Amino acid sequence: MRIIPAIDIIDEKCVRLSKGDYATKKIYNEDPLEVAQQFEDAGLRYLHLVDLDGAKAKHIINWKVLEKLAAKTQLQIDFGGGIKSDSDLRIAFECGASQVIGGSIAAKNPVTFTSWLTTYGTERIILGADANNGKIAVSGWQEETDQEVGSFIEGYVKKGIQHVISTDIAKDGMLKGPSFELYASLLAKLPDLKLIASGGVSSIDDLAKLREQKLEGAIIGKGIYEGKIHLSDLSDF
Repeated sequence: MRIIPAIDIIDEKCVRLSKGDYATKKIYNEDPLEVAQQFEDAGLRYLHLVDLDGAKAKHIINWKVLEKLAAKTQLQIDFGGGIKSDSDLRIAFECGASQVIGGSIAAKNPVTFTSWLTTYGTERIILGADANNGKIAVSGWQEETDQEVGSFIEGYVKKGIQHVISTDIAKDGMLKGPSFELYASLLAKLPDLKLIASGGVSSIDDLAKLREQKLEGAIIGKGIYEGKIHLSDLSDF
């Protein structure tokens, strides 16, 4: 199972939210590069970078942060937040993203998102399937749709999608464990899915259980920043 530390960006600073609520913003570091280099020095190879300003504005904003981290580390970066157009996607790849996440665009403009799969290939595009009460949430989690998360993912699997990041919003930033039940139900339905857990990971035991469930990856954010998980403890993964 891949371990993927997270950096969320507001005003070019490393922050975390709780349940996607911007009012709960907490700044952990003024310099995202310093944080990324700490991850790299610990032997980690991947990074989940989210442009929270972009998610709210509905277009990419913090591309300079992406560009700097891609240029000054060897981390393989998946990037999301506000990717709504062909030009946003092109900027993200030009700035060094290895993969780009489409969430709101996949729910609201499936024609465009599907064209990205054809143009860039399914290895480079990740489906963001963030759930609130079992339904897909979009626009920086400010809006809930009527699309059931399992059916939403299944529809894109039929179109070739391979990688999916799914966050149970109720778990995000709460440090009370990930949504094991959600992931179990998704993998029971789609056993070949490369599913990446996100939200609530707060201990090594959480990671071990996700690995037992055959998750392809696990994103860790606040668990690291709040000292619940130490980078040195991740070597077993």
